[in-house]
Amino acid sequence: MAETPLAFEIITFVVLALFFIVDLFVIGRRPHVPSTKECVQHIAFFVVMALIFGGCIWFFAGSKPAIEFYSGWLTEYSLSIDNLFVFVIIMSNFAVPKQIQKYVLSIGITIALIFRGIFILIGAALISRFTWVFFLFGAFLIYTAVKLVLGGDEDEEYHENGIIRNLRKIIKITDDYDGEKLRTTKNGVRYWTPMLIVFLTIGTTDVMFAFDSIPAIFGLTKDPFLVFTSNVFALLGLQQLYFLLGALLDKLVYLPAGLSVVLGFIGVKLIMEALHGNTLPFINGGEGIHWVPEVPTWLSLAVIVVAIGGASVASVIKMKSMESARKGLETVREYNP
Repeated sequence: MAETPLAFEIITFVVLALFFIVDLFVIGRRPHVPSTKECVQHIAFFVVMALIFGGCIWFFAGSKPAIEFYSGWLTEYSLSIDNLFVFVIIMSNFAVPKQIQKYVLSIGITIALIFRGIFILIGAALISRFTWVFFLFGAFLIYTAVKLVLGGDEDEEYHENGIIRNLRKIIKITDDYDGEKLRTTKNGVRYWTPMLIVFLTIGTTDVMFAFDSIPAIFGLTKDPFLVFTSNVFALLGLQQLYFLLGALLDKLVYLPAGLSVVLGFIGVKLIMEALHGNTLPFINGGEGIHWVPEVPTWLSLAVIVVAIGGASVASVIKMKSMESARKGLETVREYNP
């Protein structure tokens, strides 16, 4: 398997940086609620860019890293959609005006990218020195998958963490927003606006998201370049996806089930890889268990596509059936008042 050329990687980072700046701090700075057409065009552009990027990797480095990128990108994109549920709850709980929600999302996504970058560096350093880390990553992903199936990861309302509660006690915070400002003046007194709490809430939430995201992607590829680029492409266009899905997010009822299958599969795959390259003395005398099969890259991609695609299709079918049932009930009520 060939490695991606250094020049290609440098050009990729420059282009992605431009994409990110334009997406979040040029387009995202306009205080407006984007139309459905604008959202679809924006999302479609970045999806096509991700597909083309994967094709470039295939051309320069071969099919295996390209499939690893596609697998990682689809997984991270699906996790990002699931994370939007929490963003919706936060925006609603803090009554963030729709006109400035794009700006809030811009900051939140930027914080997410920073934390994921830090976690990627830490994860890459750990797995290069300690293969047993895969046992921890795998166990954590399986635990997360079980939580998703049991509904333990779903909150109908947002609960402030200890940091936010204590902060409210020691600083002056108004109840009203003043555009995008963090500080405002009322009756000659300086106050923090609720925007500060919103940013801190999204920031601490992004840290928790990274705990799911990074172990999952390292279960699909060990190449830090592919890990980082798949995360960036998954975050690009997330603003528009938030507004496009909006109220539909809570109708994707089977998405957590699809994600649980993906995370569970990756968790098992990581443990199998850890067993194959085992160095822990209390497991098989510190020797690798070589009869444990290696999961091919194409199988990972197939499981991700089937699980997420199947969950999305099933959600749409259920949504339409519920809508039809509702219309039927309304028709019956019209004829039988």
